[in-house]
Amino acid sequence: MGTYKQITPEIIQKDIRYLELLSHNFPTIAAASTEIINLEAIMNLPKGTEHFLADLHGENEAFQHVLRNASGAIKRKVNEIFGNTLRESEKKEICTLIYYPEQKLQLVKEVETDLVDWYIITLNQLVKICQNVSSKYTRSKVRKALPKEFSYIIQELLHESSMDPNKQAYINVIISTIIDTYRADDFIVAMCNLIQRLTIDSLHILGDIFDRGPGPHIIMDTLCNYHHFDIQWGNHDILWMGAASGNNCCIANVLRLAMRYGNLSALEDGYGINLLPLATFAMETYANDPCTCFVPNIDQTVSPYNDKTIRLIAQMHKAICIIQFKLEAEIIKRRPEFEMEDRLLLHHIDYANQTITINNKKYPLRDGLFPTIDPENPYKLSDEEKDIVQKLHNSFTRSEKLRKHMKCLFQYGCMYTVCNSNLLFHASMPLNEDGSLKEIDILGKKYKGESLLKCIGQLIRTAYFAENENEEKNFAIDYVWYLWCGKNSPAFDKSKMATFERYFIDDKETHVEQKGAYYILRDREDICDMILDEFGVEGEHRHIINGHVPVKAMKGEKPIKANGKLMVIDGGFSKAYHSETGIAGYTLVYHSRGFQLVQHEPFTSTQRAIEEGLDIKSTTQIVEMSTKRMMVKDTDKGKELAIQIKDLKKLLIGYRTGIVKEKSV
Repeated sequence: MGTYKQITPEIIQKDIRYLELLSHNFPTIAAASTEIINLEAIMNLPKGTEHFLADLHGENEAFQHVLRNASGAIKRKVNEIFGNTLRESEKKEICTLIYYPEQKLQLVKEVETDLVDWYIITLNQLVKICQNVSSKYTRSKVRKALPKEFSYIIQELLHESSMDPNKQAYINVIISTIIDTYRADDFIVAMCNLIQRLTIDSLHILGDIFDRGPGPHIIMDTLCNYHHFDIQWGNHDILWMGAASGNNCCIANVLRLAMRYGNLSALEDGYGINLLPLATFAMETYANDPCTCFVPNIDQTVSPYNDKTIRLIAQMHKAICIIQFKLEAEIIKRRPEFEMEDRLLLHHIDYANQTITINNKKYPLRDGLFPTIDPENPYKLSDEEKDIVQKLHNSFTRSEKLRKHMKCLFQYGCMYTVCNSNLLFHASMPLNEDGSLKEIDILGKKYKGESLLKCIGQLIRTAYFAENENEEKNFAIDYVWYLWCGKNSPAFDKSKMATFERYFIDDKETHVEQKGAYYILRDREDICDMILDEFGVEGEHRHIINGHVPVKAMKGEKPIKANGKLMVIDGGFSKAYHSETGIAGYTLVYHSRGFQLVQHEPFTSTQRAIEEGLDIKSTTQIVEMSTKRMMVKDTDKGKELAIQIKDLKKLLIGYRTGIVKEKSV
């Protein structure tokens, strides 16, 4: 009763307008009391399990599998529940069924001789697993996650114990009736999907959904329909946001990366981007050019492309590369405040001798054939190139699917998030060499730390959403490209993006991209604490969580830094990074007992996962465990519920003192 005594009539009178509004939702003493009891109960449940993933880079099959197996959590639960009562092969079968119910059911029907018996055993097993994963949630929350057509039946099965002899016959009849009415398949699918959903309470994606892999559009489709998630924009996401906003430099970079990794299907099939004008132009312009520097970076032993198509992609790759350099020059010249004049390289080429001079040093070019460049005016687009740029611009800005995915990125995404004492951002926090926050000039105003990320987030939204063509929108569209490759961009934070050098110069000295001070200083605990303070992150155990820079696990690099204050969870989902990292991604799991880092081995294929039960091999390391279990009341959600409870208590006293009148129901 202590909290009630603190609520005086004066306090109620002060909040009377708000309490009158609240009374519409809880019109009686009984309604307000019931809600207080409900919220207090929720506060004392274990916190939901959060999963953190970064740098998915279009690897949709691996991403889907990690979601389906909850980063190995479902397999662990199956082992805990059934232990030695099931053989390993049987546990593998039930796991595969949970991950891929529709496909696994088809395979079972082809080999199972007594399907009714299989249904009975399997349904009972799924009920046990579902009871386990739903135990930390309220019945109300579980009910909201249930498919409507089976809601009542699943509720009955979840909340009745088969250990009670009076209930065993009841449960058996429910299961046998499901089978007799030919609903077993649909019911199994519903149960498996529910297990997947309840095992992951919320999902945090720390950027870079796009580029390199074949299915960013499939990942976005999954996220758009996911029950609870947020996104911290990465540099590759921002690049696509810039392309959707109509920035031609961003469009050219998106296309160049697609050609580099041979991912034309994501553009053509995923987003309906018309690549025919670029293909036609490239075939004609580079008909006699071997384009050896532009052969796509793909494993040709498993590539869907024949030699002729690979040659065409290489030609398109070179064509869009040259167009990109010309387009970027326009912004660099238009925006001297970006300080990127060192990226203007085409006028330093000696076209006759096929060399380039950079910083007073001459380098031979790996490829010196430039049929579309006028040495007297190297940054001028040809008429054909202008026409291609306009057609590509129209294709990107008019894509309905891309528009839908951008809406999702803006609705659920931002530059950073603070959640349960964790600060999430994709890449960097610009710092000076002494460790202080670096001030960045944007339109004549200085920003640093949190204000910088807020300002940048607003600029990205202005670029996409502002309807009127004015200087603010034009600057914002240019700035989105700067965020992709500018030295003071928190999404990039390197001295340069050495795109030209990597393609055209053998000397690796020219390829070096000097990282900003953050990447060096973030190993220090005091620096992490300073950044956490800047963002107002509180709590005994608080952390920064990043992606962006692949952790080279095979060389002994650790993802946990700064005495546990920083976690870098880019483990290389992208196949292009597997040889560099030695693994195939991380999932950081934050449950009621603490943090665990799950390290994934490369995923073979969905088909083999279904047919052979091949799961992703994952190893788990404990990052930080607590002796005290974390409850909902200890989370950000708990703070919100505590405020709601306090307001409801005010309403309750208002009713009882007559200051607020109960409503007729």
